[in-house]
Amino acid sequence: MSTTMTETPKTTKLELRTAYGPVFRDVLSTPPRDCTPDEIPIIDLSPLYSDDLKDRVELAKTIKVAAVNTGFFYIKNHGIKEEVIADAKKQLLSFFKQSTEDKMKVTQSKSKYFNGYKGPRTTFISPGETVDVKETLGWRYSPQYDPIPKPLDAIPEEVKPWIRGEDFVWEGTSHLPGFKDEVLTYWASCLTLSRKLVKIFALSLDLEEDYFDSRTTYPGADGVFNYYPTTTEEEKAKNTVGLGSHTDLQLFTLLWQDMIGGLQVLNKDGQWIKAVPVEGTIVVNIGDFMMRLCNDKYKSTVHRVFNTSNVERVSMPFFFGLNFNCVEGVVPTCTSPENPPKYEPMSCGDWCQLRFKLESDEFKKKHGIAAQAPSALIVAA
Repeated sequence: MSTTMTETPKTTKLELRTAYGPVFRDVLSTPPRDCTPDEIPIIDLSPLYSDDLKDRVELAKTIKVAAVNTGFFYIKNHGIKEEVIADAKKQLLSFFKQSTEDKMKVTQSKSKYFNGYKGPRTTFISPGETVDVKETLGWRYSPQYDPIPKPLDAIPEEVKPWIRGEDFVWEGTSHLPGFKDEVLTYWASCLTLSRKLVKIFALSLDLEEDYFDSRTTYPGADGVFNYYPTTTEEEKAKNTVGLGSHTDLQLFTLLWQDMIGGLQVLNKDGQWIKAVPVEGTIVVNIGDFMMRLCNDKYKSTVHRVFNTSNVERVSMPFFFGLNFNCVEGVVPTCTSPENPPKYEPMSCGDWCQLRFKLESDEFKKKHGIAAQAPSALIVAA
């Protein structure tokens, strides 16, 4: 009589640095596989634009399931026009196809607040992996470009220190025809969508639909262009990452990605799954601050990017959060005597600055230059 032995899958430990010290995730050693529809569902956002509250509540229930499960989902019928996305992608390529000299006109070294250009292999988000191959251009919230008009002389005093946009990004790209207008049109579209979507998140947490409205008047609203060049055979052999393992900082991220593929998500079982591109969709993922607000009910999920194709890959993430001066603890619907708050109240700005400072200090110690992204390390289980 024979017996069948079941081999336990091998795992490694993924170490993520946070402002409060390292946290660890178990990672299966099995190769990444395509996601299933249950792991990263496609959610139709049409009810977002319905006048009937019942439709929006049903949408909130659907999003809640995805936010609890993997913390990632695709959205279709999101309301951002295809031509707006196409124009932004065109401008992304026009920027990154420039000479290094022209790109360095907006180098991040000119910025106080992480705006501007970072060249290839100049960040090291995950010290257990390789340097990040990608190039990046980033810009942060400026009220003069907000799609909801705001008198600049009426910005509250407590908000002013947290305004992080810097004009050198647009001054240094003014030679590119249409760049500022078309990029900011895309950014404003993302901001408009995010302000609608955060209402649905409020409903999903059993809050009033407008709970976050007063907290997102001058929000964290960071636009980023990512360019992933083709990977050499040597880089493939070394398992070189385009962007190393990390979580996002704020409430949630909207990610437009091209059809090349490369985004990988760490599911709750510790399996890397591929967020395969779906035409006409945007990827949404939960950020760290949302996870804090809901007392860990929703998942801020680790993800990374590889470009193993023979062509370039591009993406356009938009990071959305509360006003940086807004101090917020766990929301009232996510805590009880049996489930006390796991987090003290903190401003979204302070949370981001803690992470930025930690990452910068760690990178300076190891490499002599500043890091601007969460760090991760693979260690043996």
